[in-house]
Amino acid sequence: MIDFAVDIYREVHNTDTPPDDLMDRRNEVLMVLGGLQDVCSPFLVIFEDEAKLAELQEENLFNMQHLETLGITDETLEYLYDYSKFQFDCGNYSATSEYLAVYRLLQTKNPEREFAALWGKLAADILMQSWDSAAEGLNQLKDEIESRSKQDDFNPLQSLQQRTWLIHWGLFVFFNHPTGKSLIIEILFQDKYLHTIQTNCPHILRYLTVAVLINKKRRNVLKDLVRVIQQEQYSYQDPITEFVEALYVNFDFEGAQNMLQKCEDTIKGDFFLVGCLDEFVESARLTVFEIYCRIHKCIDIDMLAGKLNMDRESAERWIVNLIRTARLDAKIDSQANQVLMGVRIPSIHEQVVESTKGLIVRSNNLIQFLNRGVVGQEGGYRPHWRGGKQDR
Repeated sequence: MIDFAVDIYREVHNTDTPPDDLMDRRNEVLMVLGGLQDVCSPFLVIFEDEAKLAELQEENLFNMQHLETLGITDETLEYLYDYSKFQFDCGNYSATSEYLAVYRLLQTKNPEREFAALWGKLAADILMQSWDSAAEGLNQLKDEIESRSKQDDFNPLQSLQQRTWLIHWGLFVFFNHPTGKSLIIEILFQDKYLHTIQTNCPHILRYLTVAVLINKKRRNVLKDLVRVIQQEQYSYQDPITEFVEALYVNFDFEGAQNMLQKCEDTIKGDFFLVGCLDEFVESARLTVFEIYCRIHKCIDIDMLAGKLNMDRESAERWIVNLIRTARLDAKIDSQANQVLMGVRIPSIHEQVVESTKGLIVRSNNLIQFLNRGVVGQEGGYRPHWRGGKQDR
């Protein structure tokens, strides 16, 4: 990084002579780097010999018990952590990710540093844009946070902070990984993370809303999303959440049409969402069309084009393609310039399935709640729903 700063200085000031303070800082960095390389040399020798490293891994000898015979001690392992952090500061993210993965594999005596190494590896993977590795690290970090919360390693405030950081760091993964938009729904619709959003970062609703609207396979969580948006409307609103509220709560198609243009402007200025613009606009138009069709049997194409923020010809082509691809029970009357919707009554089977959605999850939650009450009685105190001390 110091070399990069030197290059920038030379380019800006059109000179070959960098300032003395930068060169002094560079010498200090090289001195520290040389010292860390010396103390980590037993590890670095193994890393450089790929055949030796593969042999140790195949024979299950890549553990501290065997590595001690090669001159690697617990102290050397801790120096590897310091060396990894120094490499991160120098901008060598590939080496950071590799060394921290090894550190976490071998570390069994310092859980705090092991946890910090997990954060460091995630940061390095994000900066390298290694999205598969970053997604894996994100899930590992989530599991570790929940494990530490259950074991009381974190107090409630620390757990809230850790989940908040995970959500924000996860935005890089959610909107760059191929399955990231499903991952954000899977993680953030868990009760603990919804509570985190509502308590600490309601602005995350923007990203969750975009992910739900774009991801057609996960529209089953739309009711929960609308509920949370309504609850948080007094603390956070933006054009994207207002679009959903106008459409699903107020059925205000004029308001939704106005918000759709504002949504485009908002997404264009958002670092994480700018790549989703076309996909969002298409999904938003489809959503408007679907809801409008639910409450109207006969739809004027000119009026619908206005609500979709499109010209008439484009709207008619879009509707024709939608009817073909989505197999809608609809047809276009060109003479009357109308879309005629067919009436579809859900079968008994579909009604039963819709009514029993989430029944297993709700039953499991009820069982866990009752079990906590039984454990509380056995432990000598009454559960809070019987007037006892409330569980944390």
